[in-house]
Amino acid sequence: MSESDHVLDHVMIRVGDLEESLDWYRTHLDYVEYSRWEADTFTNVKLGPEDMSADGALLELTYNHGVSEYEMGDAWGHIAVRVEDVEEAYAELMDEGVEDYRPPEENPGYAFVKDPDGHEIEIVERDHGAKWSLDHTMIRVEDADEAIGYWARKWEYEPAGRWESDTFANYFMAPQGDHENAMTVELTYNYDGREYEMGDAWGHLAARVGDLEEGWTALMERESEDYRDPESCDWNYAFTKDQDGHEIEVVTADVEDRVGE
Repeated sequence: MSESDHVLDHVMIRVGDLEESLDWYRTHLDYVEYSRWEADTFTNVKLGPEDMSADGALLELTYNHGVSEYEMGDAWGHIAVRVEDVEEAYAELMDEGVEDYRPPEENPGYAFVKDPDGHEIEIVERDHGAKWSLDHTMIRVEDADEAIGYWARKWEYEPAGRWESDTFANYFMAPQGDHENAMTVELTYNYDGREYEMGDAWGHLAARVGDLEEGWTALMERESEDYRDPESCDWNYAFTKDQDGHEIEVVTADVEDRVGE
């Protein structure tokens, strides 16, 4: 895999009412629709800011026809979106009627809201990237050393920050190279040794590769889990899993066709 092969393409979440979710993200985060896939049993819609970077990640909403509720679990934490001013952005959302969940007064420098299905969305202050663009996705891990090693060895990610408290630590992993606007992975490790439930409200992360067969072969040589190989997915994509079972889709996306520079 080359340096450009490692950028995260999207994060998928499942929603119980597609139109309600689309309206929420369009109204409050100014997202636009980039693509839609209508299958017999489900619909996938990819969204993001209109002026997002080519290195930016999209949000994929999956609606399984006739399914309105999901278990959130705790193995996935949240997605985070970028703004220039957290307090101003949070006040804007409150004025629009978004539920007051965790205001910046309680968390200096960041805040949280929830979408209609209860997925947590952190608001973080950044001096780069389009407003509301995806900054990171947080997942909880049971062994920090193993998790950091997974992203370093399998995907060639590099440490991009850490924050350690009395009871937990956050470790950020980012693709190599000049990908300032790329979405990173936040690994949260709680020191008490707890285990996590995956639930089904969250689906997967997706990482881009230049060539699906070559990228998959590299992952297998690095001993990533052979979950759904390219052949079983008609050579359109593939799936592996991290050490805790979080699914990671392997995709080849034509970035220039879906986002602006």
